[in-house]
Amino acid sequence: MNAPSLAELFRLRSFVAFFSARLAAMLANQMLMVAVAWQMYDLTGSAWDLGLVGLFQFVPALVLTLPAGHAADHFNRGRIFAGCMLSQALVGFVLLLAIAGGHETRGLILGLSIVLGVARAFQMPAQQALIPLLVPPALLGRAITLASSGMQAAIIAGPAVGGALYVLGASAVYSVSTVLLLGAAGLMLSVRYEQAPAPANTGWQDILAGARFVWRNKVLLGATSLDLFAVLLGGATALLPIFARDILHAGPQELGLLRAAPAVGAFAMSIALLRWPLHRHTGPLMLASVAIFGLATVIFGLSTHVGLSLFALAITGAVDNVSVVIRQTIVQTDTPDEIRGRVSAINSIFIGASNQLGEFESGATAALFGPVGSVVLGGIGTVAVALLWFRLFPTLARRDRLIGG
Repeated sequence: MNAPSLAELFRLRSFVAFFSARLAAMLANQMLMVAVAWQMYDLTGSAWDLGLVGLFQFVPALVLTLPAGHAADHFNRGRIFAGCMLSQALVGFVLLLAIAGGHETRGLILGLSIVLGVARAFQMPAQQALIPLLVPPALLGRAITLASSGMQAAIIAGPAVGGALYVLGASAVYSVSTVLLLGAAGLMLSVRYEQAPAPANTGWQDILAGARFVWRNKVLLGATSLDLFAVLLGGATALLPIFARDILHAGPQELGLLRAAPAVGAFAMSIALLRWPLHRHTGPLMLASVAIFGLATVIFGLSTHVGLSLFALAITGAVDNVSVVIRQTIVQTDTPDEIRGRVSAINSIFIGASNQLGEFESGATAALFGPVGSVVLGGIGTVAVALLWFRLFPTLARRDRLIGG
């Protein structure tokens, strides 16, 4: 029996619309993040404030993600996704107006970071739970890998384009981002699929059903919490403006390249995984990938050369993508559809914590130990987490087949 092809995926109209919307949204989001980070650092020159941008996005996402997962199981996931895109487009538009009126401030950026956190709280569970409804089971693995490839391509292009546009001014970045987000919302409204409604229960027992499911399934618990602690400790994204300007003596264009470097590695790995899909030894591969992520983070922290820094960040992206594909496939295939939104919400909490809270951790530790000390210690901590997870989650460490265990 022949393996399902990519051509079969692209014959699925709704999946193509979803894929295109996600691509445009991620491209816009990455451009927006480059501009916001550089603008905040220009305004305050503070590593602490860069960390606060992440914290102000994380807190509302943490508070609202469980209700958002409940909403993804009870309401139209495509419309939830579209609404989130419109909210983020509003953020870009407000920043554009603030620059035109000379009102851009630290408080405004932090306030809009809260809006971004709310939007992402609802976006992530709906987005993750949509893919299995748009493709047949035989194509799910390739669909997740292809979606990851598109996301990484956008992450590559977004920071680079954002950095180049920032030379013309932050308003250029915010204008393009707003248009892309509006386009993503329109594409999502065209997506058609059938979603079996979950039982009409709005109590906390129903809202927490996803958390109970993950807690009972030790493979899911190990896989999702691994990402939380690894990226929480090993992430250096929030400190890239400091590394670009103060350590590598570079500008906004180089910052864009640094932000894009992990996605270059991830995209290259995605292409490899499309050609040679993962089938066996997935648990050990996931844990080994996290350990390599930590080692590459240490190299980046110690580097004083732009080329070496780009290479180290590319390695972190490549091995992280292996972990992402394994985790996302396990989450989607090991979870029944009627609870998939709520389980995806739990996964989103871990992703959000590892990214937004990780940015706060990086900013806080950089204020104490300096940016180099923060990144190096975080990378060492990530390696330690990978080794510890071998003992804490033996079922994950022994996981062989990607689908079906």
